[in-house]
Amino acid sequence: MYLLILGVLLLLMKYLEYGIVATWSWWWVLSPFALAVAWWAWADTTGYTRRKAMEKMDQKKQDRIDKQREALGIKTKRRSR
Repeated sequence: MYLLILGVLLLLMKYLEYGIVATWSWWWVLSPFALAVAWWAWADTTGYTRRKAMEKMDQKKQDRIDKQREALGIKTKRRSR
């Protein structure tokens, strides 16, 4: 996400000919987009994206369980991560 924001800012600065970016080559201005594509390809092939999504779902599930136990008056043990 940060690479996309950087890419859009550099693209806007190049288009408006603002600051030192106006003198840069288009290759430098567009390189954050290529890096973002490389990051997404790596994250998808290694399973990083799916693992993070599953961790988030597991945390939500554990929070629901803890909330229900608290409502019933059962003491909860928080798992340390």
